[in-house]
Amino acid sequence: MATHWFARWGWLHRPVSAAGWLATASTVAFCVHVFLAIDRHSHSASDTLYGVFPYLACVLLLLDRPASRSRRTGGHS
Repeated sequence: MATHWFARWGWLHRPVSAAGWLATASTVAFCVHVFLAIDRHSHSASDTLYGVFPYLACVLLLLDRPASRSRRTGGHS
């Protein structure tokens, strides 16, 4: 029996298992760390956005992979 990490929630996916919460928390921690590291050396808001975008886009796409493969819909299944 396969355990589902995420459940569909409209257009988004929400974690429903410990592995899903761990993946989400580590992704958020990585995004915050990258933002702070790049923002420290940026001279403007556009510098920060241009520097952060490649990292955040890649890591969010990597998180979307297991989330989109989830077969579970809603929170009541």
